[in-house]
Amino acid sequence: MPEIFGTHHSKMLILLRYDDFAQVIIHTANMIEFDWTNMTQGVWRSPLLPKRYMPASLISDPIGSGAKFKQDLLSYLRAYDSRRTICKPLIAALSQHDFSEIRAALVASVPTKQGVESDPDATAFGWPGLKRVLALVPVVSKDPEIVVQISSIATLGANDKWLNKTLFKTMATSRSNTTSKPKYHIVFPTADEIRESLNGYRSGGAVHTKIQTATQQKQLQYLRPFFRHWAGDEATASQASATAPARREAGRKRAAPHIKTYTRFTDSTKTVIDWMLITSANLSKQAWGDPASASGDVRISSYEIGVLVWPELLAGTPKAKMVPTFKTDMPTFEREEDAAVDAVVGARMPYDLPLVPYARDEDPWCATKSYDEPDWMGVVYQVHG
Repeated sequence: MPEIFGTHHSKMLILLRYDDFAQVIIHTANMIEFDWTNMTQGVWRSPLLPKRYMPASLISDPIGSGAKFKQDLLSYLRAYDSRRTICKPLIAALSQHDFSEIRAALVASVPTKQGVESDPDATAFGWPGLKRVLALVPVVSKDPEIVVQISSIATLGANDKWLNKTLFKTMATSRSNTTSKPKYHIVFPTADEIRESLNGYRSGGAVHTKIQTATQQKQLQYLRPFFRHWAGDEATASQASATAPARREAGRKRAAPHIKTYTRFTDSTKTVIDWMLITSANLSKQAWGDPASASGDVRISSYEIGVLVWPELLAGTPKAKMVPTFKTDMPTFEREEDAAVDAVVGARMPYDLPLVPYARDEDPWCATKSYDEPDWMGVVYQVHG
Protein backbone atom coordinates (compact mmCIF):
# COMPACT_ATOMS: atom_id res chain seq x y z
CA MET A 1 0.00 0.00 0.00
CA PRO A 2 1.36 3.49 -0.80
CA GLU A 3 2.26 5.54 2.25
CA ILE A 4 -0.47 8.17 2.28
CA PHE A 5 -1.07 9.89 5.57
CA GLY A 6 -4.48 11.27 6.51
CA THR A 7 -6.88 11.90 9.33
CA HIS A 8 -8.24 9.07 11.42
CA HIS A 9 -11.94 9.93 11.53
CA SER A 10 -13.65 6.53 11.96
CA LYS A 11 -15.78 5.89 15.03
CA MET A 12 -16.21 2.20 15.88
CA LEU A 13 -16.29 -0.22 18.80
CA ILE A 14 -15.45 -3.90 18.40
CA LEU A 15 -16.46 -5.91 21.46
CA LEU A 16 -14.94 -9.32 22.20
CA ARG A 17 -17.21 -10.54 24.95
CA TYR A 18 -16.65 -12.89 27.87
CA ASP A 19 -19.37 -15.23 26.51
CA ASP A 20 -17.44 -15.80 23.24
CA PHE A 21 -19.65 -13.50 21.20
CA ALA A 22 -18.33 -10.49 19.31
CA GLN A 23 -20.17 -7.35 18.27
CA VAL A 24 -19.38 -4.51 15.87
CA ILE A 25 -20.75 -1.06 16.70
CA ILE A 26 -20.28 1.71 14.13
CA HIS A 27 -21.27 5.17 15.33
CA THR A 28 -20.67 8.89 14.74
CA ALA A 29 -19.49 10.13 18.16
CA ASN A 30 -15.91 10.68 19.26
CA MET A 31 -14.88 9.19 22.58
CA ILE A 32 -15.48 12.38 24.54
CA GLU A 33 -18.32 13.22 26.93
CA PHE A 34 -19.35 16.28 24.89
CA ASP A 35 -20.20 14.15 21.85
CA TRP A 36 -22.30 11.65 23.80
CA THR A 37 -24.48 14.15 25.67
CA ASN A 38 -26.11 17.09 23.86
CA MET A 39 -25.19 16.37 20.23
CA THR A 40 -27.19 14.34 17.73
CA GLN A 41 -25.36 11.11 16.92
CA GLY A 42 -26.15 7.79 15.25
CA VAL A 43 -25.32 4.16 16.02
CA TRP A 44 -25.48 0.91 14.03
CA ARG A 45 -25.04 -2.31 16.00
CA SER A 46 -24.44 -5.74 14.57
CA PRO A 47 -26.16 -8.81 15.98
CA LEU A 48 -24.11 -10.82 18.44
CA LEU A 49 -21.56 -12.80 16.43
CA PRO A 50 -20.87 -16.31 17.76
CA LYS A 51 -17.43 -17.82 17.86
CA ARG A 52 -17.68 -20.53 15.24
CA TYR A 53 -15.48 -22.03 12.55
CA MET A 54 -16.55 -20.85 9.11
CA PRO A 55 -14.89 -22.49 6.08
CA ALA A 56 -13.60 -20.12 3.42
CA SER A 57 -16.11 -19.50 0.65
CA LEU A 58 -15.22 -20.83 -2.79
CA ILE A 59 -17.28 -18.12 -4.50
CA SER A 60 -17.50 -14.38 -4.08
CA ASP A 61 -19.83 -13.43 -1.24
CA PRO A 62 -22.56 -10.97 -2.25
CA ILE A 63 -22.47 -7.35 -1.10
CA GLY A 64 -24.81 -6.96 1.85
CA SER A 65 -24.10 -10.44 3.22
CA GLY A 66 -22.44 -11.02 6.57
CA ALA A 67 -19.55 -12.84 4.92
CA LYS A 68 -18.81 -9.89 2.63
CA PHE A 69 -19.17 -7.48 5.56
CA LYS A 70 -16.58 -9.53 7.45
CA GLN A 71 -14.21 -9.58 4.48
CA ASP A 72 -14.46 -5.81 4.06
CA LEU A 73 -14.10 -5.11 7.79
CA LEU A 74 -10.96 -7.24 8.03
CA SER A 75 -9.55 -5.53 4.91
CA TYR A 76 -10.22 -2.17 6.55
CA LEU A 77 -8.46 -3.26 9.76
CA ARG A 78 -5.45 -4.57 7.81
CA ALA A 79 -4.88 -1.06 6.49
CA TYR A 80 -3.74 -0.03 9.99
CA ASP A 81 -0.91 -2.54 9.78
CA SER A 82 0.75 -1.09 6.67
CA ARG A 83 3.71 0.32 8.63
CA ARG A 84 3.62 -1.51 11.96
CA THR A 85 1.47 -4.12 13.68
CA ILE A 86 -1.63 -2.57 15.24
CA CYS A 87 -4.71 -4.66 14.45
CA LYS A 88 -3.25 -8.11 13.72
CA PRO A 89 -4.43 -9.64 17.03
CA LEU A 90 -7.90 -8.12 16.59
CA ILE A 91 -8.10 -9.43 13.02
CA ALA A 92 -7.14 -12.91 14.23
CA ALA A 93 -9.82 -12.81 16.92
CA LEU A 94 -12.60 -11.56 14.61
CA SER A 95 -11.68 -14.13 11.99
CA GLN A 96 -12.99 -16.81 14.35
CA HIS A 97 -16.50 -15.32 14.50
CA ASP A 98 -19.55 -16.00 12.34
CA PHE A 99 -20.87 -12.80 10.72
CA SER A 100 -23.69 -14.51 8.79
CA GLU A 101 -26.51 -12.76 10.69
CA ILE A 102 -25.36 -9.30 9.52
CA ARG A 103 -27.41 -7.72 6.74
CA ALA A 104 -25.52 -4.55 5.79
CA ALA A 105 -22.82 -3.29 3.45
CA LEU A 106 -19.65 -1.78 4.87
CA VAL A 107 -18.64 1.51 3.21
CA ALA A 108 -15.21 2.59 4.43
CA SER A 109 -12.15 4.65 3.51
CA VAL A 110 -8.46 4.25 4.26
CA PRO A 111 -5.49 6.43 3.24
CA THR A 112 -4.52 4.85 -0.05
CA LYS A 113 -4.32 5.15 -3.80
CA GLN A 114 -6.43 2.54 -5.55
CA GLY A 115 -7.63 1.84 -9.04
CA VAL A 116 -11.28 2.38 -9.90
CA GLU A 117 -11.27 -0.88 -11.87
CA SER A 118 -9.65 -2.91 -9.09
CA ASP A 119 -10.29 -6.60 -8.38
CA PRO A 120 -14.09 -6.94 -7.96
CA ASP A 121 -13.56 -9.45 -5.14
CA ALA A 122 -11.26 -7.09 -3.20
CA THR A 123 -12.52 -4.36 -0.89
CA ALA A 124 -12.97 -0.99 -2.58
CA PHE A 125 -12.74 2.14 -0.46
CA GLY A 126 -14.05 5.72 -0.73
CA TRP A 127 -16.46 6.68 -3.48
CA PRO A 128 -15.44 3.67 -5.64
CA GLY A 129 -16.51 1.43 -2.75
CA LEU A 130 -19.81 3.29 -2.39
CA LYS A 131 -20.42 3.01 -6.13
CA ARG A 132 -19.75 -0.72 -6.07
CA VAL A 133 -22.37 -1.18 -3.33
CA LEU A 134 -25.00 1.06 -4.92
CA ALA A 135 -24.64 -0.73 -8.25
CA LEU A 136 -26.31 -3.71 -6.54
CA VAL A 137 -29.05 -1.81 -4.70
CA PRO A 138 -32.50 -1.79 -6.33
CA VAL A 139 -34.42 1.49 -6.27
CA VAL A 140 -38.06 2.29 -6.94
CA SER A 141 -37.58 6.03 -7.31
CA LYS A 142 -39.59 7.92 -9.89
CA ASP A 143 -38.54 11.37 -8.68
CA PRO A 144 -35.61 10.59 -6.35
CA GLU A 145 -34.16 12.99 -3.79
CA ILE A 146 -30.86 12.32 -2.04
CA VAL A 147 -30.29 14.10 1.27
CA VAL A 148 -26.69 14.58 2.42
CA GLN A 149 -26.73 15.42 6.14
CA ILE A 150 -23.30 16.12 7.59
CA SER A 151 -21.46 18.07 10.30
CA SER A 152 -18.51 19.26 8.22
CA ILE A 153 -17.91 20.56 4.71
CA ALA A 154 -14.30 20.67 3.56
CA THR A 155 -12.74 22.57 0.67
CA LEU A 156 -14.32 21.00 -2.41
CA GLY A 157 -12.95 23.42 -4.99
CA ALA A 158 -13.88 26.76 -6.53
CA ASN A 159 -16.30 24.99 -8.90
CA ASP A 160 -18.77 22.15 -8.48
CA LYS A 161 -16.94 19.59 -10.63
CA TRP A 162 -15.99 17.19 -7.82
CA LEU A 163 -19.37 17.50 -6.13
CA ASN A 164 -21.39 16.80 -9.27
CA LYS A 165 -19.09 14.63 -11.37
CA THR A 166 -17.67 12.48 -8.58
CA LEU A 167 -19.78 12.35 -5.41
CA PHE A 168 -23.29 13.09 -6.69
CA LYS A 169 -22.74 10.95 -9.78
CA THR A 170 -21.65 8.08 -7.53
CA MET A 171 -24.72 8.42 -5.31
CA ALA A 172 -27.00 8.25 -8.36
CA THR A 173 -25.78 4.70 -9.09
CA SER A 174 -28.28 1.85 -8.71
CA ARG A 175 -29.07 -1.68 -9.87
CA SER A 176 -32.35 -0.55 -11.39
CA ASN A 177 -32.74 0.53 -14.98
CA THR A 178 -33.82 4.11 -14.31
CA THR A 179 -33.08 7.38 -16.06
CA SER A 180 -34.44 9.52 -13.22
CA LYS A 181 -31.80 12.00 -12.11
CA PRO A 182 -31.89 12.61 -8.36
CA LYS A 183 -32.29 16.01 -6.80
CA TYR A 184 -29.81 16.70 -4.00
CA HIS A 185 -30.12 18.50 -0.68
CA ILE A 186 -27.50 19.24 1.98
CA VAL A 187 -28.72 19.49 5.59
CA PHE A 188 -26.38 21.70 7.59
CA PRO A 189 -27.05 24.13 10.48
CA THR A 190 -27.06 27.92 10.26
CA ALA A 191 -25.58 30.19 12.93
CA ASP A 192 -29.08 30.70 14.40
CA GLU A 193 -29.49 26.95 14.79
CA ILE A 194 -26.16 26.69 16.58
CA ARG A 195 -27.10 29.63 18.83
CA GLU A 196 -30.36 27.92 19.78
CA SER A 197 -28.83 24.45 20.30
CA LEU A 198 -28.58 22.88 23.74
CA ASN A 199 -24.91 23.84 24.09
CA GLY A 200 -25.26 27.16 22.29
CA TYR A 201 -22.08 28.28 20.57
CA ARG A 202 -20.16 25.43 22.20
CA SER A 203 -21.93 23.08 19.76
CA GLY A 204 -20.30 24.98 16.92
CA GLY A 205 -16.89 23.59 17.83
CA ALA A 206 -18.00 20.24 16.36
CA VAL A 207 -19.57 21.65 13.18
CA HIS A 208 -17.26 22.95 10.46
CA THR A 209 -17.15 24.78 7.16
CA LYS A 210 -15.31 27.90 5.97
CA ILE A 211 -16.93 30.76 4.06
CA GLN A 212 -14.52 33.70 4.37
CA THR A 213 -11.98 33.69 1.54
CA ALA A 214 -12.79 34.36 -2.11
CA THR A 215 -12.44 30.65 -2.98
CA GLN A 216 -14.62 29.68 -0.02
CA GLN A 217 -17.24 32.20 -1.15
CA LYS A 218 -17.28 30.62 -4.62
CA GLN A 219 -17.87 27.25 -3.01
CA LEU A 220 -20.64 28.73 -0.87
CA GLN A 221 -22.40 30.09 -3.94
CA TYR A 222 -22.64 26.76 -5.75
CA LEU A 223 -23.59 24.96 -2.53
CA ARG A 224 -26.24 27.49 -1.53
CA PRO A 225 -29.10 26.06 -3.67
CA PHE A 226 -28.60 22.67 -2.00
CA PHE A 227 -28.66 23.90 1.62
CA ARG A 228 -31.52 22.90 3.91
CA HIS A 229 -31.98 23.74 7.58
CA TRP A 230 -31.11 21.36 10.37
CA ALA A 231 -33.78 22.61 12.79
CA GLY A 232 -36.29 23.98 10.30
CA ASP A 233 -37.57 26.76 12.58
CA GLU A 234 -37.84 29.09 9.59
CA ALA A 235 -40.68 27.16 7.91
CA THR A 236 -42.12 29.16 5.03
CA ALA A 237 -45.69 30.34 4.86
CA SER A 238 -46.47 27.73 2.22
CA GLN A 239 -45.24 24.95 4.47
CA ALA A 240 -47.35 26.32 7.30
CA SER A 241 -50.51 26.40 5.15
CA ALA A 242 -53.35 23.93 5.44
CA THR A 243 -52.37 22.26 2.16
CA ALA A 244 -48.74 21.70 3.14
CA PRO A 245 -47.51 18.25 4.22
CA ALA A 246 -47.76 17.64 7.96
CA ARG A 247 -44.47 18.28 9.73
CA ARG A 248 -42.81 15.11 11.02
CA GLU A 249 -40.53 15.91 13.94
CA ALA A 250 -37.43 13.91 14.77
CA GLY A 251 -37.13 15.57 18.17
CA ARG A 252 -33.45 16.42 17.68
CA LYS A 253 -33.39 19.97 16.35
CA ARG A 254 -31.96 21.47 19.55
CA ALA A 255 -29.22 18.82 19.67
CA ALA A 256 -26.76 20.07 17.06
CA PRO A 257 -25.68 17.48 14.47
CA HIS A 258 -22.53 15.45 14.66
CA ILE A 259 -24.27 12.54 12.91
CA LYS A 260 -23.66 11.99 9.19
CA THR A 261 -26.31 10.35 7.01
CA TYR A 262 -26.83 9.95 3.27
CA THR A 263 -30.39 8.96 2.33
CA ARG A 264 -32.08 8.32 -1.01
CA PHE A 265 -35.83 9.01 -0.87
CA THR A 266 -38.07 7.73 -3.66
CA ASP A 267 -39.70 11.12 -4.30
CA SER A 268 -40.27 14.63 -2.95
CA THR A 269 -42.78 13.43 -0.31
CA LYS A 270 -39.92 11.60 1.45
CA THR A 271 -42.25 8.92 2.77
CA VAL A 272 -40.31 5.97 1.30
CA ILE A 273 -36.54 5.34 1.34
CA ASP A 274 -34.45 3.47 -1.25
CA TRP A 275 -31.30 3.27 0.89
CA MET A 276 -29.64 4.90 3.90
CA LEU A 277 -25.98 5.25 4.89
CA ILE A 278 -24.76 6.17 8.36
CA THR A 279 -21.06 7.00 8.40
CA SER A 280 -18.22 9.04 9.82
CA ALA A 281 -17.59 10.52 6.34
CA ASN A 282 -18.43 14.17 5.90
CA LEU A 283 -18.60 16.14 2.65
CA SER A 284 -14.93 16.09 1.72
CA LYS A 285 -12.48 14.83 -0.88
CA GLN A 286 -10.29 13.53 1.93
CA ALA A 287 -13.07 11.21 3.11
CA TRP A 288 -14.50 10.07 -0.23
CA GLY A 289 -11.48 10.39 -2.51
CA ASP A 290 -10.30 12.64 -5.32
CA PRO A 291 -11.61 12.24 -8.87
CA ALA A 292 -10.02 9.37 -10.75
CA SER A 293 -6.70 10.33 -12.32
CA ALA A 294 -5.87 9.80 -15.98
CA SER A 295 -4.47 6.39 -15.03
CA GLY A 296 -7.69 5.47 -13.19
CA ASP A 297 -6.33 5.85 -9.66
CA VAL A 298 -8.26 7.43 -6.76
CA ARG A 299 -6.40 9.01 -3.86
CA ILE A 300 -8.08 8.83 -0.42
CA SER A 301 -6.65 10.60 2.62
CA SER A 302 -8.76 9.63 5.64
CA TYR A 303 -9.93 6.65 7.63
CA GLU A 304 -13.74 6.56 7.61
CA ILE A 305 -16.30 3.85 8.25
CA GLY A 306 -20.02 3.49 7.72
CA VAL A 307 -22.88 1.09 7.03
CA LEU A 308 -25.39 1.17 4.16
CA VAL A 309 -28.73 -0.67 4.27
CA TRP A 310 -31.74 -0.99 1.97
CA PRO A 311 -35.20 -2.55 2.44
CA GLU A 312 -34.78 -5.72 0.36
CA LEU A 313 -31.61 -6.55 2.27
CA LEU A 314 -33.04 -5.99 5.76
CA ALA A 315 -36.38 -7.71 5.17
CA GLY A 316 -35.08 -10.57 3.04
CA THR A 317 -37.70 -10.01 0.35
CA PRO A 318 -37.83 -7.83 -2.77
CA LYS A 319 -41.35 -6.79 -1.72
CA ALA A 320 -40.12 -4.66 1.15
CA LYS A 321 -40.41 -0.98 1.90
CA MET A 322 -38.28 1.29 4.10
CA VAL A 323 -39.98 4.27 5.68
CA PRO A 324 -38.61 7.16 7.76
CA THR A 325 -39.48 6.99 11.44
CA PHE A 326 -39.51 9.83 13.95
CA LYS A 327 -38.68 9.54 17.67
CA THR A 328 -38.82 5.76 17.30
CA ASP A 329 -36.94 3.00 15.48
CA MET A 330 -40.08 1.19 14.36
CA PRO A 331 -42.83 2.21 11.92
CA THR A 332 -45.86 3.52 13.79
CA PHE A 333 -48.43 1.52 11.80
CA GLU A 334 -49.15 -2.14 12.35
CA ARG A 335 -50.09 -3.30 8.87
CA GLU A 336 -49.01 -2.30 5.39
CA GLU A 337 -51.99 -1.49 3.18
CA ASP A 338 -50.12 -1.99 -0.09
CA ALA A 339 -50.66 -5.57 -1.25
CA ALA A 340 -47.38 -5.45 -3.20
CA VAL A 341 -45.41 -4.99 0.04
CA ASP A 342 -44.59 -7.97 2.26
CA ALA A 343 -42.51 -6.16 4.89
CA VAL A 344 -41.90 -2.66 6.18
CA VAL A 345 -38.70 -1.56 7.93
CA GLY A 346 -38.03 1.73 9.67
CA ALA A 347 -35.14 4.16 9.29
CA ARG A 348 -34.74 6.51 12.26
CA MET A 349 -34.51 10.13 11.05
CA PRO A 350 -32.24 12.68 12.74
CA TYR A 351 -33.96 15.71 11.14
CA ASP A 352 -37.54 16.91 10.62
CA LEU A 353 -39.43 16.62 7.35
CA PRO A 354 -40.29 18.38 5.12
CA LEU A 355 -36.94 20.10 4.71
CA VAL A 356 -36.73 23.89 4.83
CA PRO A 357 -34.47 25.69 2.28
CA TYR A 358 -32.11 28.43 3.41
CA ALA A 359 -33.35 31.97 2.83
CA ARG A 360 -31.29 34.06 0.40
CA ASP A 361 -29.53 35.93 3.22
CA GLU A 362 -28.70 32.84 5.30
CA ASP A 363 -25.29 31.20 5.48
CA PRO A 364 -24.11 27.94 7.06
CA TRP A 365 -22.52 28.10 10.49
CA CYS A 366 -18.79 28.84 10.28
CA ALA A 367 -16.61 28.01 13.29
CA THR A 368 -13.77 30.26 12.07
CA LYS A 369 -15.98 33.37 11.98
CA SER A 370 -16.91 35.65 14.90
CA TYR A 371 -20.57 36.19 15.86
CA ASP A 372 -21.64 39.17 17.99
CA GLU A 373 -25.22 38.00 18.50
CA PRO A 374 -25.43 36.16 21.84
CA ASP A 375 -26.56 32.55 21.97
CA TRP A 376 -29.49 31.56 24.20
CA MET A 377 -27.13 31.55 27.22
CA GLY A 378 -25.97 35.11 26.53
CA VAL A 379 -22.53 34.12 25.20
CA VAL A 380 -21.00 35.72 22.08
CA TYR A 381 -18.59 33.88 19.77
CA GLN A 382 -15.23 35.49 19.04
CA VAL A 383 -12.41 34.01 16.98
CA HIS A 384 -8.93 35.32 17.83
CA GLY A 385 -5.63 34.94 16.06
